Amino acid sequence: MAAQAVELNVGERVVRVSNPGKVYFPDRGITKLQVVEYYLAVSEPLLRVLRDRPTTLKRYVDGVTGEAFYQKRLPKGAPEWVETARIKFPSGRPADEVCPTEPAVLAWAANLGTFDFHPWPVRRSDADRPDELRVDLDPQPGTDFRDAVDVAMVLREVLEELGFTGYPKTSGGRGIHVAVRIRPEWDFVDVRHAVIALAREVERRTPDKATTSWWKEERGERVFLDFNQAARDRTIASAWSVRGTPRATVSTPVTWDHLSTVDPDDFDVLTVPKYLTDNGDPHAGLDDEAFGIETLLDWYANDERGEMPYPPDYPKMPGEPMRVQPSRKRNQPHAHG
Repeated sequence: MAAQAVELNVGERVVRVSNPGKVYFPDRGITKLQVVEYYLAVSEPLLRVLRDRPTTLKRYVDGVTGEAFYQKRLPKGAPEWVETARIKFPSGRPADEVCPTEPAVLAWAANLGTFDFHPWPVRRSDADRPDELRVDLDPQPGTDFRDAVDVAMVLREVLEELGFTGYPKTSGGRGIHVAVRIRPEWDFVDVRHAVIALAREVERRTPDKATTSWWKEERGERVFLDFNQAARDRTIASAWSVRGTPRATVSTPVTWDHLSTVDPDDFDVLTVPKYLTDNGDPHAGLDDEAFGIETLLDWYANDERGEMPYPPDYPKMPGEPMRVQPSRKRNQPHAHG
């Protein structure tokens, strides 16, 4: 039987944790209370990542073995100290999302079964202009974390040639995410185009290892640079987020020097607080300097390939190619959409 609720004093707030002994990760025996305590242990660097950002909560109310869903609006019954930020979906509909501002919000969210925090790449002061360029390196079947590292190192070269500083982290799975702070002067369309240009340059330098092909049938055994993670309302799990894996892995910031030596499975709810204590926050400097994407937009404009497909749930976007996978286009020249 689940234990009675416990109340935690977090700053000036009291956060009630219901069913604290509920097992969220059966393989590891990790409970809901341990997830809450984990988030309080990493609250300082996590709030650097989330503060003033509209944030989608990925909730696993039955633990890792249950179904997860994305909470895109402030849940009913939230305490008055949980702040919000207004965003617009691709459809144009608005929503008020959770906007974390203090450690108690993290504990409150974890009590609701939140594993991953998915912040938008914007601040609430201007929710239409991203201040973060994100590159998601997604190993395809037949490739793994080591392949993602190889591609990340090429990405690092390109970033350095642009004069950018990129900050890598494990995804919590086999992938790698790299963040670059940019000036919030461009809209989502421009920032996505900048990511496309960056991804194409990485692909050009290492075509056997990297791909920008949107269609899975064309990707092969390569690492996909997922440019559509830069589209509006597309988010990736933040640094320090717990992932819905049996091991309770954590998406963990690392230095470029350590990226090639780490095993992403070593970072989990039980080990990351000590890693943070021992190493500090490898992304502490992320906000120190913001960069401009002018050169990347020039690369995009000068590339005759032009626009790439958007995700299937998107409204048709200007200049977008047909959303038909190439093999179907070849085999059905007269097919009607």
